Amino acid sequence: MKIRAYAVAAKGEILKPFEYEAGSLPEEQVEIQVSHCGICHSDLSMIDNEWGQTTYPLVAGHEVVGTVVAAGSRARRVKAGDRVGLGWMAGSCLACPQCLAGDHNLCAQADQTIVGRHGGFAERVRCHWLWAAPLPPQVDPAKAGPLFCGGITVFTPIVEFGIRPTDRVGVVGIGGLGHLAVQFLNKWGCEVFAFTSNDSKREQILKLGAHHVVNSKDAGQMSKLAAALDFLIVTVNVPLDWTALINCIAPKGRLHFVGAVLEAVPVQVFSLLTHQRSVSGSPVGNPRNIDFMLEFCARHGIAPQVEFFPMSRINDALDHLRAGKARYRIVLKADF
Repeated sequence: MKIRAYAVAAKGEILKPFEYEAGSLPEEQVEIQVSHCGICHSDLSMIDNEWGQTTYPLVAGHEVVGTVVAAGSRARRVKAGDRVGLGWMAGSCLACPQCLAGDHNLCAQADQTIVGRHGGFAERVRCHWLWAAPLPPQVDPAKAGPLFCGGITVFTPIVEFGIRPTDRVGVVGIGGLGHLAVQFLNKWGCEVFAFTSNDSKREQILKLGAHHVVNSKDAGQMSKLAAALDFLIVTVNVPLDWTALINCIAPKGRLHFVGAVLEAVPVQVFSLLTHQRSVSGSPVGNPRNIDFMLEFCARHGIAPQVEFFPMSRINDALDHLRAGKARYRIVLKADF
């Protein structure tokens, strides 16, 4: 069968209507009728081939919400008619040490939704049944798309590193990822410090659940947080004053990256040794943590703050994101 989509044919070009032949549905895959698809900065990185792994023509889009319309004979967990979400990962081998340990998101043979295959800027998209996450009825499907990449990316380290309700946690960058991290951490019970260089966001950030807003360019504000934070999550992809941020971390605390910072990060090892600090990073999460995140959102009423565009205006939506105007995530509504 043919699937209608929007694709970019080469680096530097705009997205245009595109059709591709999907072939027969593999027995362990499901096919999702796309209703909504979020736009992530990673989509821009793939469209522009910033990471050197783009295959053109590219159908990007990896924050999908839709309805299962077909399921292969060996598909489990979901069935036709189920409302589901799909993120960065579309498949994993299920046999490597990482998969057997439950870390399917670390599988070296994983299928990534928009790497070497076509994603969710389309009327339909396919994935292995394990990565089609059932959407709880309390979660608004129109807004849920960004949870499946931006959301799980910041939720995973909260779970993986055992963040406690008594911890003092900082979030660097209050954008698509950061605004969700603030909400998660507030409901987790943490004291939340939001780091931003844009003072105009202060009231919005406090409404999201931050207890403190810190101007990351103000040396005085930064110095008051010396050795104060148990965990500091970096959601941005640009160079910052890493020494100043590391100095905010308490003994045995952690600086953790989820933003794809492309430049090398200078770290003074002595500042780690003397306080037994750690520096780490993580990608998106495994299927169990995606389900856990959705349950958490359903219980606490957490949702991305989104702006909607019809998918037919996808280039306008991408321009809006490139200009830094999105507050805080863009969702496309399929209108084929």
